Amino acid sequence: MHAEKPSSPTTIAPEEVDVVIVGGGLSGIGAAVHLQQQCPGKRYVLLESRDALGGTWDLFRYPGIRSDSDMHTLGFSFNPWPDAKAIADGPAIKRYINDTADKFSVTPHIRLSHRVTQAFWSDETQRWTITVQHGGNTLQFIAQFLFMGSGYYNYNAGHNPLFPNESDFKGEIIHPQFWPEELDYRDKNMVIIGSGATAVTLVPTLAKTAKHVTMLQRSPTYIVARPGKDRIANLLKSLLSDTLAYKITRKKNIWLSRFFNSRIQKNPGKAKKFLLKLTRKELPEGIDIKHFTPDYMPWDQRICLAPDGDFFSALRNGSASIVTGDIESFSSSGITLKSGHTLEADIIVKATGLELVTGGHVDIRVNNEPIHFGETVSYKGVMFSGVPNFVLVFGYTMASWTLKADLAALYFCRMINHLDRTGYSMACPPRPPQDLQIKPLLSFNSGYVQRAEAKLPKQGDRPPWVVHQDYLADRQVLLNEEIPDGVMVFK
Repeated sequence: MHAEKPSSPTTIAPEEVDVVIVGGGLSGIGAAVHLQQQCPGKRYVLLESRDALGGTWDLFRYPGIRSDSDMHTLGFSFNPWPDAKAIADGPAIKRYINDTADKFSVTPHIRLSHRVTQAFWSDETQRWTITVQHGGNTLQFIAQFLFMGSGYYNYNAGHNPLFPNESDFKGEIIHPQFWPEELDYRDKNMVIIGSGATAVTLVPTLAKTAKHVTMLQRSPTYIVARPGKDRIANLLKSLLSDTLAYKITRKKNIWLSRFFNSRIQKNPGKAKKFLLKLTRKELPEGIDIKHFTPDYMPWDQRICLAPDGDFFSALRNGSASIVTGDIESFSSSGITLKSGHTLEADIIVKATGLELVTGGHVDIRVNNEPIHFGETVSYKGVMFSGVPNFVLVFGYTMASWTLKADLAALYFCRMINHLDRTGYSMACPPRPPQDLQIKPLLSFNSGYVQRAEAKLPKQGDRPPWVVHQDYLADRQVLLNEEIPDGVMVFK
């Protein structure tokens, strides 16, 4: 990779706005709509580095890409999900995001192909200076507030470990994050390395066309079959207005998810037995349950969904199989395991995970001091110690991302309105107290979280430094508690 040349000084005058929103996915579009509704009259721009909206749903284009949360909670709170499928495919979600931007008049504020490279806060001016690359030019925006809705995936690279003798393989090796549109896998033997949501999604889709698909996992994951459609939601839509039916379904699913998660936390051993019982019912004869029995408890990693049991259907009809083992090396024709077992392959898919980043690849500074998020502590799960007028979205790990993004945006708007009412221009979480017990931001033991732990913000052992993984707890904190809480610093 070549080092990026220093940007030449821009001759274009900075554009002044009240708010800059970064990211054209669910988080950014949701924040824009909330800003328009809660803070009417505020000038804003939405900057998206890609040439299309969608965020995650524009980035990932591998076969079968879909949500792993129901769209009644992954969708926007203010715009009902229109389709019958609750577990939706990527193109449908991308259309929904674009339609929402048009419907709520966000589109005129969007600047595509605008890649944010720097964001500098100055106490002297009480403003952010955001530097952007666009079409070979360097642009700047001056704003009082900065909302980062860019997610936490590294869009430039996935986790791509190098296996022994990988270069010996004569077929194609693909990472799902960069799936080639022209790939022809008809009548090909395919091996998918991985056992997360991406692998579980790819298996049944590829198995419809490929000669055979083998999912090779180092360790098992919990996989649960779930209906692709929410029958209650579709019944309500036939009886009520779309808005009311969506509102009721959204509340239902929030409560069901919260109930399920609380039961798992309280009795993980019992939950594990229950999940494995469900899995046994889906498995064909001859497949050992050991391939679906993780050595961790259900709360420790996200549970993978198989809409309408499609993953298990592929196992039952013989178009797919599952193997658990460690890779010894690649060969010219496939993979050799440490057990001595060999897997023949024409195409190998490395569904080996994601790389996480905080704040994209933006150089963020406060009074010219660089912000290293791994050294900050999260404030109420949306702001960070020492960073003023700044919100960054981290979604839930065991519930829909958009639920948290929704609350973060509403809190952001409450903060803006409070400053307007009081005449202050800055709100900044202070450095945390010295006796605060510092903990990891996320309690997950998933590989992508563990690899990024040093770079992720931290949390504390007491409010307002605690990060909740509970929508109702966050609603109380972010929507009902006063903005001036005795901790936040105003200037």
